[in-house]
Amino acid sequence: MEKLELESANRNYLKWPVIALMDFVTVIGFDDIIYNFQNQGLGVVTSWVVMLFVYVLPYSLMVGHLGSVFSSEGGGLTSWVRGTSGDKVGYFAAWFYWVVGLPYIVDVANSVVIAFGWLIRGNGNVDAYMSKAMFGILTTIVFVGFIFFEHLFKNKSLAIMSVIGGSAMFIMTVLFVLMTAVALTKGGHIATQPFTPKAFIPKIDGHFFTTLGLLIFAMNGSELVAPYVTDMKNPRKDFPKAMIMIAVMTAFLTVFGSFSLGVFFNAHHLPNDLKMNGSYYAFLALGQHFGWGKILMYIFAVTQAIYMCAQLAVLLDAGTRVFLGDISKKYMPKQLSKLNADGLPINGYWMTTAICAVIMFLGGLLPQINDIFNWLLNLNGIVSPFATCFLFWAFMMVRLHSDRYPTPAYKYIKNDHLGFSVGIWMFVVTFFSAVAAFFPTDAKPGTQLWTDSLIMNIVVTIGLCAIGLIMPIIARRQRENNGGNAFTPNQWLVNLILTVIALAVGYWISRINSLSVLLRLILILLVIALFSLSLRLIYRRPAKA
Repeated sequence: MEKLELESANRNYLKWPVIALMDFVTVIGFDDIIYNFQNQGLGVVTSWVVMLFVYVLPYSLMVGHLGSVFSSEGGGLTSWVRGTSGDKVGYFAAWFYWVVGLPYIVDVANSVVIAFGWLIRGNGNVDAYMSKAMFGILTTIVFVGFIFFEHLFKNKSLAIMSVIGGSAMFIMTVLFVLMTAVALTKGGHIATQPFTPKAFIPKIDGHFFTTLGLLIFAMNGSELVAPYVTDMKNPRKDFPKAMIMIAVMTAFLTVFGSFSLGVFFNAHHLPNDLKMNGSYYAFLALGQHFGWGKILMYIFAVTQAIYMCAQLAVLLDAGTRVFLGDISKKYMPKQLSKLNADGLPINGYWMTTAICAVIMFLGGLLPQINDIFNWLLNLNGIVSPFATCFLFWAFMMVRLHSDRYPTPAYKYIKNDHLGFSVGIWMFVVTFFSAVAAFFPTDAKPGTQLWTDSLIMNIVVTIGLCAIGLIMPIIARRQRENNGGNAFTPNQWLVNLILTVIALAVGYWISRINSLSVLLRLILILLVIALFSLSLRLIYRRPAKA
């Protein structure tokens, strides 16, 4: 007993402000404001305000509630869903939640490359000095490099880098808002005209609904830090404090940041590459207004590089922890559950690399680097809200069967029936936004770019889900072979050949411009179905005598 107390006293616990800053780098950033400003213009200010009260605050407090109920679990969302709905649903929640983070990992790695491009070249015209292939190679080098980074430095580096990156990004955003206010008091010109209350009213149309997914994506992710509750001294009380701090920081960042952007950018005529380079344009414009040249832009570029690197480190580590931290081993191939000498799921990291490389390759089919960046970003607006639905499902189950779970130190909404109703609301809004986000927001309907983006959105989403369905099959075959390999070398070769054929045929169908988009999608889905049926027939188990 004395030994345990001594170990507890000597342990370095993470304090709740550190947890909040670690979470901050995965929840919101200056870029998130830029993305949605391009989608909705100044009207996004109203959207942020509404979403903060009807979505962000309930979301953060629900995470605080679940984190308090499952304060001794280390799997985060995986533990919450598994604890409320069983092993199988817990596995699919873990898989989907992990795999939907992969497009964002690629997007973050892209942003690291863009940040260094601004630092070295002083501009964001990457197409002028870099091919799409080189852009893809550099992006791959970034996230592979961070796998080795995780191996060398582990959790301590995550906390240090997240505190530095999160604090610096928040300070830069506050600085941008304050300097904008100073510029206005000294007679600064407002770029958005007319700058009237009407400009802050979002236009509710089909395009608006396609942007909701990215709006939710910009504000979700607070549960990603949940696996670190076991590293807190008093998680039942302190974890909810971190969630409230996140909600307050998000409110300030989104509302005042978007307002300030309307001062330096004409919300009615925005640059096409604003999502990729808008943050740098903003600080460049601010520095030029005060006669400081590019100095603010370079300071922001350094901050952005550190911030994105911190985000990449947390995403790689925490995301893999959520996936592998608390799922039934019967659904997982033995290779993925293997830990190295440092206790890291190294094979999980390498599978992350493989899937990210495929996603990056598909993005390379689009015409320009800016199109690749926008597609990857908007893909997150589809898959991320879908994964977040599992969180609301877990909350609904906890409130529906509250007698089965420990009484939390923090309880969001005392009445279980009302809490369950709020959970349903959050689930429905999130699911609808994810479905609407399938339709591209950065291309005109009827163009080749719009068609390609739509097809890729659907195919990639289905593909990510399909890989999750395959994992339990491989694990089952390993068990049937007494822990041996799931397939023989010849069977793996057949798998590879069929996969290449299916991908080639699917790509060929997608390029037949004489066919309608709907018909092309139906044919591609048919190819996927035939591929799955072929594998099932080849590897079906013989009937028992």
